Amino acid sequence: MAHGKETEGPLGIAVLTISDTRTEAEDTAGALIVRLAEEAGHRITERGWVRDDPDEIRDMLSGWFPNDEVDAVITTGGTGIAARDITLEAIRPMFSKEIDGFGELFRYLSFAEDVGTKALLSRAAAGVSSDKAIFVLPGSRGAVRLAMERLILPELRHITAELRKDR
Repeated sequence: MAHGKETEGPLGIAVLTISDTRTEAEDTAGALIVRLAEEAGHRITERGWVRDDPDEIRDMLSGWFPNDEVDAVITTGGTGIAARDITLEAIRPMFSKEIDGFGELFRYLSFAEDVGTKALLSRAAAGVSSDKAIFVLPGSRGAVRLAMERLILPELRHITAELRKDR
């Protein structure tokens, strides 16, 4: 596959909400990920909710990685600096590679367009595990919209093509 060539057709996306405070009914950020992904022509192949617990997070993701219908995983919640925000600590050891530019661009765009210097508190990140892209997003709707519309959806096909290139 040539550099820059993108995959065609819908991609399968797994969405995981991580929260001790929000119920499934109150999960507006996860619902927004689902809606924006589907509007972009992708399929939601897995959907889950877990507490801010490292074992629960890793168990859920580990169950999704072998699924050939999952091309990417997007999580929301638990990326701040409060003591209970452990999403990145749970997921980062699962990365075989980190996509550093995602977090850098997310914080830059957040600073420039929305939250100002509060952007430095964001620990949004992305990486690769089991040949699947994983995006770790904050739990706010604004952060999810920014990440999905400006970063993830415009590049997801290209990222997936790159991950499939040497298979």
